[in-house]
Amino acid sequence: MKFIDTHTHLFSEQFSEDRFEMVDRAIAAGVDKMFLPNIDLPSVQPMHDLVKQYPQNCFPMIGLHPCSVDENWEKDLAVLKSHLETNEYCAIGEIGIDLYWDKTKLEFQDLAFREQIKWAKEYNLPIAIHVRDAFDECLAIVDELNDERLTGVFHCFTGNIEQANHIINYGGFKLGIGGVLTFKNSGLDKVIEGIPLEHLILETDSPYLAPTPHRGKRNLSEYIPLIAQKLAQVHNISVEKVAEQTSKNALALFNTVK
Repeated sequence: MKFIDTHTHLFSEQFSEDRFEMVDRAIAAGVDKMFLPNIDLPSVQPMHDLVKQYPQNCFPMIGLHPCSVDENWEKDLAVLKSHLETNEYCAIGEIGIDLYWDKTKLEFQDLAFREQIKWAKEYNLPIAIHVRDAFDECLAIVDELNDERLTGVFHCFTGNIEQANHIINYGGFKLGIGGVLTFKNSGLDKVIEGIPLEHLILETDSPYLAPTPHRGKRNLSEYIPLIAQKLAQVHNISVEKVAEQTSKNALALFNTVK
């Protein structure tokens, strides 16, 4: 079986001591493709370095995480746009709205999100959306800007069935399913059991949100099979089917990756 981790931060400082070992272990576990969402300006070079080391396994995105958005967002985006113009990326991300930590930056986050959605349309790339405590705000923006050119994933989806169907009805979006699915009282299993597999892709959000039985520890891309096993249980199908369909979904969405 082969799996794809569609959202992992293996380039982050949490892996500074054992980065290559963790990538090798993921590949050994059957996770042969890992998509790397950028966070801010300092993370660009470490991400590029990892891709250079594993060009057949690691694929970069470019974007400004909402928690990295501040009053300098226009200058930051100008730098990131220069990277977009001179390098190849599989998506625009990680972008979106996060009101969990700081509600005062909503205006900046809104403007930065909209600008990066424009990039995605211009460069024909999907977007990887981060949304936390801001589903209404995020969906309103996508509702407004959605058209046949816009595709992407709502990464680390933890919403309800109404929000899931809202996203699916866009036509070009998937739900990113990670370790939260394995949490005993998350309730995500009850939502996902009613969502056809064709709308789902797998992710870890490594080093965050490790699945059970590793909850609370550093998350690793090699744990993707644990998430796949839970998804197989929820849908009452084989893990092989989950691996096959979610990988197919991921490659269709991130269609520059071969």
